[in-house]
Amino acid sequence: MQMPITYLFVPGNRPERFDKALAAGAGAIVLDLEDAVAAAEKSLARDAIADWFPGHADDASRIVVRINDAQSPCFADDLTLLKAIGIRQVILPKTEWREQVRQVVDATSPTVAVLPLIETARGVRNVDDIAASEGVLRLAFGTLDYAVDLDLSGDEAGLAYAAARIAIASRCAELASPVAGVTPAIDDEIRIRADFASARAFGFGAKLCIHPRQVALIHEACRPTAEELAWAERVLAAAQNSEGAVQLDGRMIDRPVVLRAQAIVARSRSSHG
Repeated sequence: MQMPITYLFVPGNRPERFDKALAAGAGAIVLDLEDAVAAAEKSLARDAIADWFPGHADDASRIVVRINDAQSPCFADDLTLLKAIGIRQVILPKTEWREQVRQVVDATSPTVAVLPLIETARGVRNVDDIAASEGVLRLAFGTLDYAVDLDLSGDEAGLAYAAARIAIASRCAELASPVAGVTPAIDDEIRIRADFASARAFGFGAKLCIHPRQVALIHEACRPTAEELAWAERVLAAAQNSEGAVQLDGRMIDRPVVLRAQAIVARSRSSHG
């Protein structure tokens, strides 16, 4: 299963944008019931999703719903919606305990795929247990709320510890690479690229997007350069044509080199998908 590189948010109370979001080129769209929807609009948003989703069965694998957190009074109603219409993937905000993941799975379906959004100090502390929970597909990092929770200064160095913990927990649980948080600057291409480059340095392989214009930038940023891809293909060709150790450009091609080349080729394919 090819994992999305981009997750594009669309407010759950704006159904006129749902189809446009699907056509924007993102790997997945996130119908948002949480931050993008005012409290008075939550019920209307659930109704809008319930009306729209059944007519888009062919795109069900690309549709994710971000529900409200487990402490919210909307949590139970959100879970009822997920079960009623058969949503396959859900983002669980402010995940802090593995039991919260279990609540989602128990209330919806054993086959539901949960993306816990780690965005508090407690969530980071318990991220290994969360990652190992049944039903988890991949982790996501809610950088903005995390910064608020810890009262960070705004220097991105403050995100490093949490980013590393989330990436390592993902790898140890054999999950897909985690999803980086949003960049609020919709049109700041330099900032968007820098944010994703920082996340990639920790092993993140996808990003939450808040505007269609961000989607193409992230896919491009994730795509290996022509030089990187050419090198990877030469490495794989050399390894395939040899039964033992082989040299290329004066360097020994061993297993880590081959694995890196395979990862580059796979990243190229996914970024074009």
